[in-house]
Amino acid sequence: MHKMASTAAGKQRIGKAAKVINKAASEVQITAEQLLREAKHRDLELLPPPQKRQETQEELNSYNRRKRKEFEDYIRKHRQVVHIWIKYATWEERLREIQRARSIYERALDVDHRNVALWLKYAEMEMKNRQVNHARNIWDRAITILPRVNQFWYKYTYMEEMLGNVAGCRQVFERWMEWQPDEQAWHSYINFELRYKEVEKARNIYESFVFVHPEVKNWIKYARFEDKHGYITHARKVFERAVEFFGEEYMDEQLFVAFAKFEEKQKESERVRVVYKYALDKIPKQQARELFKNYTIFEKKFGGRWGIEDVIISKRRFQYEEEVKANPHNYDAWFDYLRLVESDTDSDTVREVYERAIANVPPISEKRHWKRYIYLWVNYALYEELEAMDSTRTRQVYRACLELIPHKKFTFAKLWILYAQFEIRQKNIQFARQALGTSIGKCPKNKLFKWYIQLELQLREFERCRKLYVKYIEFNPQKSTTWMKFAELETILGDLGRAHAINELAINQPRLDMPE
Repeated sequence: MHKMASTAAGKQRIGKAAKVINKAASEVQITAEQLLREAKHRDLELLPPPQKRQETQEELNSYNRRKRKEFEDYIRKHRQVVHIWIKYATWEERLREIQRARSIYERALDVDHRNVALWLKYAEMEMKNRQVNHARNIWDRAITILPRVNQFWYKYTYMEEMLGNVAGCRQVFERWMEWQPDEQAWHSYINFELRYKEVEKARNIYESFVFVHPEVKNWIKYARFEDKHGYITHARKVFERAVEFFGEEYMDEQLFVAFAKFEEKQKESERVRVVYKYALDKIPKQQARELFKNYTIFEKKFGGRWGIEDVIISKRRFQYEEEVKANPHNYDAWFDYLRLVESDTDSDTVREVYERAIANVPPISEKRHWKRYIYLWVNYALYEELEAMDSTRTRQVYRACLELIPHKKFTFAKLWILYAQFEIRQKNIQFARQALGTSIGKCPKNKLFKWYIQLELQLREFERCRKLYVKYIEFNPQKSTTWMKFAELETILGDLGRAHAINELAINQPRLDMPE
């Protein structure tokens, strides 16, 4: 009974303690900073950190045994996971148990002998612990099993060079080069020999290098190597051998640019010209932009303008001749060819090329195939009028072109208008009217009517304008703007009755493009 009463009293006390009467904030707020300051003022110090317990050798050995057992268990479960082996060996290495670490690496290599990271860690461990012969043994095994992994060779040669074993390093490089590695490996070998002033050995390496990697840039590097060390004759022979090696089939402009710059550096101007001219004669135009640019710069500095222009023009003419022979209907090639001959040659040569170009009439009677061809005639006529100043030949060109076009199938209003404009410039109004009248009779088009009417309006020939408007309306009565322009003309001339009549006729048309 007493026990039950005490339990009930305890529950009541807990309930009263848990109840919060005043939930408002305290009037005096205490911050963490104040608590720390008070503690410092009263010299209340924290307890000192617990001191590390000194372990005995027996405890340490016991810990190591447990750790080794854990590693061995991991390896049994995950035999193929290489990083566990590396972690195990690294732990043994930290304990100075080199023989154990070596054993772990050997066991790991039995599992995966093609893992690059495993070989690297193994060799680095031996080097770190100054086990040079062991490290050599590992590198030898690595480059025998995985000879295409450049990282092994780089580290092996670096180790030998750091040890001062130059002969051994050279021997490793020679073994490496037998596998014909990438370009950087050859450069590493060359730089190694140059560090020890072995120029002749470096030259021999270059001799093999340019045949294993026969790129233009490598031949240029070889020649620059000879030039840098003062062997000018050797450098020139390297360039000449490179030109012979690549021949005409695989010529590259970079080789000739480098060759010419080398000769320019030796102040051999005639040799430079020979190199540039030979290259420009052999290399196609689209592949020789840098060559042209450098040749132009050279001639500006040391030569005349006419020399370079003759070479360039003759080369381009040859290329254009090849293009138009391959495809006579390639009118773009004819345009380029004509632009070239117009800028340099005499009128007879230009006329000859124009005649050859316009002789290639399109085989298909469709307007889209004739558009580029007609511009050959237009350019020919403009050349005769503006450059040759021969109006008779210009007229002959225009008339020959207009007779050639099959007007029953299609026509070119622009050509008729250009011919009329030419006759007006020659003050032959009658010829211009005849041309425009013929065009309207053979192949009436809106553009021709508009231009002819505009011409007569400028000449103040209003009766002719009326006749042309009548023919225009007969040709295309559906075009509202034609009726409106005709009515405006009559209004301007003061004949309001005719203007009203024209508007009435227009309104009564059954079909109009803009009836509103």
